[in-house]
Amino acid sequence: MAAEKKRLNVEFKSMPESLEESFLKDFPSYDEGLVRGEPGGFVLTPHYGENAEELYNFHIRPDDIWVLSFPKSGTTWTQELVWLIANDCDFEGAQKKLNDRSPFLEFPYLLPRPQDLSTVETQMKYRENLASPRIMKSHLPLDLLSPELGKTCKVVYVARNPKDVIVSYYYHHRLIKFHYFDGDLESFAHRFMQDQVFYSPYFGQILSAWERAKTEENVLFLFYEDLKKDLRGGIEKVAKFLGKSLSEDQLEKLVQHLTFENLSKNSAVNKEDGKTSGSFHEDGNFMRKGETGDWEKHFSPELSRKIDEWTELNLRGSDIIFVDKI
Repeated sequence: MAAEKKRLNVEFKSMPESLEESFLKDFPSYDEGLVRGEPGGFVLTPHYGENAEELYNFHIRPDDIWVLSFPKSGTTWTQELVWLIANDCDFEGAQKKLNDRSPFLEFPYLLPRPQDLSTVETQMKYRENLASPRIMKSHLPLDLLSPELGKTCKVVYVARNPKDVIVSYYYHHRLIKFHYFDGDLESFAHRFMQDQVFYSPYFGQILSAWERAKTEENVLFLFYEDLKKDLRGGIEKVAKFLGKSLSEDQLEKLVQHLTFENLSKNSAVNKEDGKTSGSFHEDGNFMRKGETGDWEKHFSPELSRKIDEWTELNLRGSDIIFVDKI
């Protein structure tokens, strides 16, 4: 007997500003505009908005492990780390594409509505039928995912300081043809702070995950910057959270495998196939720099100050602290 569907009490409506000429000049591929969900203000495609309840009801297994984040926060890095720990350091198995080993839940709904929905159905069935333990990836906030998440299975949430996220997300929008942003970094940063980009609002989902991790033992909150400072310590923390023991040899191999230099050359992980498929522009890389503090090379003092003020306003009353350079 099929489980009763849970109702998602969020209504998605068209964002009027996303249909304005100035917005479509910046985002020429978003000709359908974007939608915003209320309550919460979450921003994504109309295709997602129509299927949000289906994703909310995606069946969770007790042995699932979910890797969640705001985009460009170290998701791919964390996915590979989690997959290898969960699969007892199966480096041979890790030669298979990461997207196949750890599928991106909502990806079928991030592109324009296809004429033939069978591709979407096939992709969603693949997620449902993947062998256990499934390592699932999503950029959706916890409030828009199954309420069973964190109660019946493990969740690893990774967050990165907002300044580096803005820079990395800007280059992400310049790389991926569908997301193409035809403006400069400063105008992108302002749209980011005004919650006018995919997966906004940034602080909405970060703070929700931070609070959940305080009260739910199945939710682990990681900082990108902590992994950069002490990758070995981060691996050990995740292994303990997942109930896995690693030998000294496994630890050393994992640290080497997970360096940015090695991952960026790893064709199973670096997503360079986006160029051969035609979905990425040739100029740029999905795994770009992996640095902390790269924002200093991009922001004017005035823009840096505005982002600091925006950050302080949004973190007021919270005990979360971001490190914006190491």
